[in-house]
Amino acid sequence: MSQITLGGVAPSTLELELAQLFVDALNLETTAQAIDPEAPLFGEGLGLDSIDILEVALEISQRYGFQLRSDDENNQRIFRNLRSLAAHVAQHRTK
Repeated sequence: MSQITLGGVAPSTLELELAQLFVDALNLETTAQAIDPEAPLFGEGLGLDSIDILEVALEISQRYGFQLRSDDENNQRIFRNLRSLAAHVAQHRTK
């Protein structure tokens, strides 16, 4: 399967790592490489719901050493797509 790119920009290493986290934590029937880093995580993109995001947030907290809080006013921006989530993780990770 070929790697998805949008605008010719391939996913970063962290984006692929997070995509694999999504696949593993949520038992998705796709590969990490098939997840478009700029596709929406909710709705028509990856099709996740709030419970899925809670599971992923817990995994991210354990793996990267910081908490994603459900009451964060920036969650809509953070979880817009894999690329925005990776940028947030890169900025806040302690591990």
